[in-house]
Amino acid sequence: MLRLIKYTKPYLLLILLTIALLFVQANADLALPDYMSRIVNVGIQQGGVENAVAQAVRQSQMEKLLIFMSPEEQNLVLSNYTLVDETSPDYAQYLETYPTLASEPIYVLNEIDQTMIDQLNPIMGRSWVVITGIEQVIADPSKAQSFGPGLNFDPSKIPPGMDVFALLKQLPAEQLSQMTSQFDQMTETLGENMINQMAVGSVKDEYAALGMDTAKLQSSYIWRVGGMMLLISLLGGVCTVAVGYLAAKTAAGTARDIRQAVFQKVEDFSSAEFDKFSTASLITRSTNDVTQVQMVIFMMLRMVFYAPIIGIGGIIRAVDKSPNMWWIIAVAVLTLLGMILVVFSIALPKFKIIQSLIDRLNLVTRENLSGMMVIRAFNKQTDEEKRFDKANRDLTDNSLFVARIMVTMMPIMMLIMNGLSLLIIWVGAHQVAEANMQVGDMMAFLQYAMQIVFAFLMMSMMFIFLPRAAVSGGRIADVLETEFTINDPQNPKAFNAQFNGQVEFRNVSFRYPDALDDVLHNITFTAQPGEMTAFIGSTGCGKSTVINLIPRFYDVTEGSIILDGVDIREVRQSELRNKIGYVPQKGMLFSGTIESNLRYADQDASDEMLNEAIEIAQASEFINAKPEGMEAEISQGGSNVSGGQKQRLAIARALVKKPPIFIFDDSFSALDFKTDSALRKALKAKTGDSTVLVVTQRVATVKNADQIVVLDEGRVVGQGKHHELMESCETYREIAMSQLSQEELK
Repeated sequence: MLRLIKYTKPYLLLILLTIALLFVQANADLALPDYMSRIVNVGIQQGGVENAVAQAVRQSQMEKLLIFMSPEEQNLVLSNYTLVDETSPDYAQYLETYPTLASEPIYVLNEIDQTMIDQLNPIMGRSWVVITGIEQVIADPSKAQSFGPGLNFDPSKIPPGMDVFALLKQLPAEQLSQMTSQFDQMTETLGENMINQMAVGSVKDEYAALGMDTAKLQSSYIWRVGGMMLLISLLGGVCTVAVGYLAAKTAAGTARDIRQAVFQKVEDFSSAEFDKFSTASLITRSTNDVTQVQMVIFMMLRMVFYAPIIGIGGIIRAVDKSPNMWWIIAVAVLTLLGMILVVFSIALPKFKIIQSLIDRLNLVTRENLSGMMVIRAFNKQTDEEKRFDKANRDLTDNSLFVARIMVTMMPIMMLIMNGLSLLIIWVGAHQVAEANMQVGDMMAFLQYAMQIVFAFLMMSMMFIFLPRAAVSGGRIADVLETEFTINDPQNPKAFNAQFNGQVEFRNVSFRYPDALDDVLHNITFTAQPGEMTAFIGSTGCGKSTVINLIPRFYDVTEGSIILDGVDIREVRQSELRNKIGYVPQKGMLFSGTIESNLRYADQDASDEMLNEAIEIAQASEFINAKPEGMEAEISQGGSNVSGGQKQRLAIARALVKKPPIFIFDDSFSALDFKTDSALRKALKAKTGDSTVLVVTQRVATVKNADQIVVLDEGRVVGQGKHHELMESCETYREIAMSQLSQEELK
C-alpha cells in the first residue's frame, strides 16, 4: 500500500478536510455521553442545580454561610454577589423571579465565568454542607456523632429556642478558625465532587425558600441540555455524511488514477515484460486488486483516523469520570489487541493465496471462453468443467476460511462487549453505593467503554481487510515499478526527412530474457525500398522473431538493425513505429465497426483511402455484401468474421497508414491461393516504393520476391531469388519441392 501512496497526493486537500470533519464528528460523539451524564446527575438527581454556587441566597442564609469561611473567602464570595433590597433599581425584576425578596433582602450572583464558579464552588459547598449538618444535628442530636468533631460543642446543651448560628458568630476568631480547618479536612476526605453533590440539595431548598419554581428549573435544565445533545447529534450526522462523501470521492479518484497508471504502464510494455505477467493476471490487477485498494482507502479515511480519536478520547473521558475503574478498560483493550493480532497472523497468508487463486480462476475462465470451439471439437467440456471446478473450489475454500475467521470474531467481540458492560455495572454500582461516583457518571463510563470497544472493532476490521489490500497494492506496484527492458534514448536521433525505408541487419543475434541460448545467430541482410524481402523456413526457425526485432518488440542481444543509416535503438520508439505498417500473424480486430478498425491506423484517413485499402486487401467483396457496408459491426477480437476476412481487414488497416515499411507476419496463411495471388499483385502495384517484409511458409507467396532469406534453427542458410535458392540452398529446395510440383517450380 505504501508503494501507491503517491497516487493520493492530488486528493491531499480532501483528505485533510476529511480528517478535520472526522475530528469534529468524533468530538461530537464523545460529547454525547457527558451530556447524558449531566441530564441524569444534574437534571434528574440534582433537580437542575449544577453546583453549590447559588444564583441567589437570602441575606440571613448568606450570613450563616459566611460564618464558616475565612476572611479572604468571605471577601471573595461577597465580591461576586450583589445585595438586592427594595431600594435597588432592579427590585421589581428580581421580585418576580424571587418572591421572597418582598420580605427579606437577597444576594444575587453577578455575571461570572466558569473559572470563578470553580473557585467559589468548594468554598460555598463546604459551608452549605456544614449548615445543613448543624440543622440536622439540632433536629436530631443523635446525628452529632456522624457529623464529626468539627462542631466542637454539644448540641444537646443548647437552650431551646436559641439561635445556634448567632451563638457561633460570637465565638472567638481563633475558635472559628479551628472549626473551619476541621471542616477543610472533612472536605478533603469526602472530595470536592461529593461535597458539591451534598451541597446541591441545600441550594435547591434555598431556591424553594426564595419562592422559585424548582420544577421549572429542573425541566428547563433538561430541555436545555437535551437540546444541546440534539444539535451535537445533528452536527455529528452532517459530518458523517460529509466524511462518507469525501472518503468515497478520494477512494474512487485514487482507484481511477491507479487503473489509468497501470493501463498506461502496460501499454508501454515490450514483449519481454508481457512474458513476466500473464494477461489474466494483468486484468485481475487492473480490476479486482484496484477495487481492494479503493475499498481500503475508503475504510482508512472513514475508520482509521476516526477510531484512534474515539479510542484515545474515550479513554481520557472515561478515566476522568471514574479514575478507579481504568483497569476495566485496560483489560478489554488488551484482550481486543490479542485477538486482532491472532486474526492478523492467520489471515495475511491466506489473502496472498486468494489473489493468486483469482488470477488462476480468471485464466481458466478466459481460456475456456476464447477456446470454446476447440473444447467442443474435442469433447473436452467435462474435463474443462473439472478444471474450472478445481480453480473455483480452491478460491472458495480459502475465501471461506477467511470468512470463518471474521464470523467467529464477531461473537467474541460481542462477548467482550457484554462482559465489559456487566463488569462496569457491577463495579460502578459499588462505587455509587460508596458515594465515589454518581449514576450518570457510571452510565457515561459505560458508553465511553462501548465507544472504545467499537473503535478497536473498527481497527480490527481494518486489520482484516488491510492484509488483502496490502497484497493487492503490492501486486499493482509490481506492475507499475517494472523496469522497461526497451527504453527510448536520452538524446534521441531523428530519421532523415527523405526517409527511404532501407532495413539492414548487421550480425544480429538474439536470445529471449532469462534464456540460456540464442535463438538467432549472426543474421545479416539488407531489405531495399521498392522490393519484397521474404523469410521462409521450418516452424520455429526464428522467422517471426526476426521481424519482431524491427519495431523493437524485443531488442537485439548482439549486432544492430539499421533503418536508413540510423540504429533503431537511437530513435524514439514512437517515431520508429510510425514508419512501419505491421500485420501480425494473428489478425487482431477491435470491437466497433469495419470503418473504425480501418481508421485505427489513421483517424483522418479519407473515404477514398479506405476504399483503396480494402480493394488492395481483396476485402471489398465481403464488405459490400454486408447491408451495413463499412458500418458493419465487428465483435471483440473479430469473432464474427472468418479468419481470412480478419486477415484481409488487418492488411487493409496497415495499408491505410501508408508507411514506408510493411511487415507481414504470415498474414496470408488464411487466404486461399487465388485471393493470395490477387492480393500480392495489388500490393506490388500499390506499394512499389515501400520496403515489404513478408514472413510465410508458402513458397508460392515468395516465389516472385526480390529477395528470399531462408532460416534454419536461427541461422541464415540461404539468401537470394527463387531460382538461385533452388540451386544453392538445400533447405529451401526441400521446402519448395514439398509444396509445389515441378511445373510450378519453374
